[in-house]
Amino acid sequence: MTIHKEGYKTIAISSILFAVLNLASFYFISFYQPWLSWLIFILSAAFLLFIISFFRVPSRKPTLNENYIVCPADGKVVVIEEITDEEYFHDRRIQVSIFMSPANVHRNINAITGEVIYSQYHKGKYLVAWNPKSSTENERHSIVVKNSKGEILVKQIAGAVAKRIINYLAVGQNVKQGEEMGFIKFGSRVDVLLPPGTALKVQLNQAVQGGVTVLAEW
Repeated sequence: MTIHKEGYKTIAISSILFAVLNLASFYFISFYQPWLSWLIFILSAAFLLFIISFFRVPSRKPTLNENYIVCPADGKVVVIEEITDEEYFHDRRIQVSIFMSPANVHRNINAITGEVIYSQYHKGKYLVAWNPKSSTENERHSIVVKNSKGEILVKQIAGAVAKRIINYLAVGQNVKQGEEMGFIKFGSRVDVLLPPGTALKVQLNQAVQGGVTVLAEW
């Protein structure tokens, strides 16, 4: 396991705050109320460990197969439905939504190999990520990747806590399945829009792993 580069600054600041808080607690509180000093240490250590864990990048063997569309994120499948896409395709698509809790790995992965033909950031609200309206009203970043099999749209969506979406892709860029697409800081959601008739390989409420779990088959 490694730490994602997006976490270096946050972890450094959290570590400094942890050290300052506990030094102050040791010098000004521990002699008179040692239990309170220990409580401060335990709670602040738990918070620091959570921050470090949030930016973890576990070692995994990615699923690489041109016939598969892999899950772009860790989390739980919360939506599988047919919708009319108003952003790019302007027709019917199968939407699969993956909710990422703060405990999940938050690195996002390319679901397929292909060329990025669309990339657009949208300002928006910060509704809770499981709200159906978050797909169209929240802050989000959408990308479309195309290959010989077809096109898919992947949408990184901010939630009530997640307020920073990072996307590394640009139009015209060739990407490979299993490589990094971006990162979302804290709880959030990722939507995937698939062509009608795509054979789904996941179910509602299923826990999935980004880059590993097969989402669908062309």
